[in-house]
Amino acid sequence: MKMLKFIPVIIAMLFFACNQGEKPAADPREAGPSIVEMRNVDGKYRLYVNDEEFYVKGAGCQYGPCMEIAAHGGNSFRTWSTGETAQAALETLDKAWENGLMVMMGLYVGIERHGFDYDDEAAIAAQLERIRNEVIELKDHPALLGWGIGNELNLGYTNKKVWNAVNDIARMIKEVDGNHVVTTMLAGIARAEVEYIAENCPDLDFISIQTYGNLINLEQRLKNANYDGPYLVAEWGPTGHWEMPETKWGSSIEQTSAEKAEAIRLRYEEVLLADETNCMGSYVFLWGQKQERTPSWYGLFTEAGEKTEAINMMEYLWTGKWPENIAPRMKDITIEGLGGRFDDVMLEKNAEYTVKLDVEHAEMESLSVRAEVMPEPVELSVGGDFEARPPSIEGLIISANTSGVIFKAPAEKGAYRILVYVTDEHNQAGTANIPFYVN
Repeated sequence: MKMLKFIPVIIAMLFFACNQGEKPAADPREAGPSIVEMRNVDGKYRLYVNDEEFYVKGAGCQYGPCMEIAAHGGNSFRTWSTGETAQAALETLDKAWENGLMVMMGLYVGIERHGFDYDDEAAIAAQLERIRNEVIELKDHPALLGWGIGNELNLGYTNKKVWNAVNDIARMIKEVDGNHVVTTMLAGIARAEVEYIAENCPDLDFISIQTYGNLINLEQRLKNANYDGPYLVAEWGPTGHWEMPETKWGSSIEQTSAEKAEAIRLRYEEVLLADETNCMGSYVFLWGQKQERTPSWYGLFTEAGEKTEAINMMEYLWTGKWPENIAPRMKDITIEGLGGRFDDVMLEKNAEYTVKLDVEHAEMESLSVRAEVMPEPVELSVGGDFEARPPSIEGLIISANTSGVIFKAPAEKGAYRILVYVTDEHNQAGTANIPFYVN
């Protein structure tokens, strides 16, 4: 297939110390833009920032502790939009610059499943003008790596005119800002979108791919899509809830924090690093926390702000060195006498049960345990949209320690989940949960 066209830009002799891990000395508002381009050197695609190769070691982060990425060896983060105000976006870029991080800035683009109509020319024009103003406001900041136009616009869509709108945005960016790369983030990768984008979006520099458990099959997916061009993996992480087995009543079974960390290691080493030709780096999801099927599924942090083993793993993958303190390794949990996560556990109303923990840690006696029981969410999100967190049910946890968690089943029939958190003295946590059904 024909390659996506990219427009080379002139390299400025502006020093930027992000790759060297040093804090830039200049006021970012006065330093001027970093010059970012994509190059093919010796058959390998890479991003370059101010003439220095820049392999993206990043995480998805908009409202979480984004600046901590640098302390763990990362060099970039991506957002999904410019945020509430231009000032807030500039302040985020300022902090990124101070911490030696580059930002792939998201530009929110209307989504068909949310009601945006790509046959509405007035709405498309208004969107283009809004984004133009955002780009003009932020384009000269030295912490800006590039622009991500929209997020998973191919998820559940029918109107291919969205890609014409994407290219109009990309072309506008090239007109007002010639210093940064431009991409769009796809849900997975399929031949139909790749071929249409290649034909109709010549102003995109490359595509970005978002995939989770299926990341392990990325090489084959790229072949199936007939795509052999440059890319970033803009979202990846633990196995997605849609990829995991379900209970007979439809609750997805979540990996433990130890299983997530191991899956992340396998996918990074065997897929992302293995493609030295076309993969220019990635953004692991999520450097923060969110509710999606559970409050612990995708976040590398817990709701309480504790770091999970996945962060230890990312530090190792980014730097080649393990941190001094490793989070508790939550390998598995079971309900005594009834089985574990894959056993369709059925409980009786108001009866007491014991959860047994399989945990590894260098200092077991220092660990603390907490737990909560919550109903399964009723309105399930699609594509990472907002999902309301079910409230914890008070009064059901009788005791919790490394020997086990004793709890009482809810008094009402239905689908629930018990979530267990094992924490250490360094604000780190191992997590696991079991879905169950009350008869």
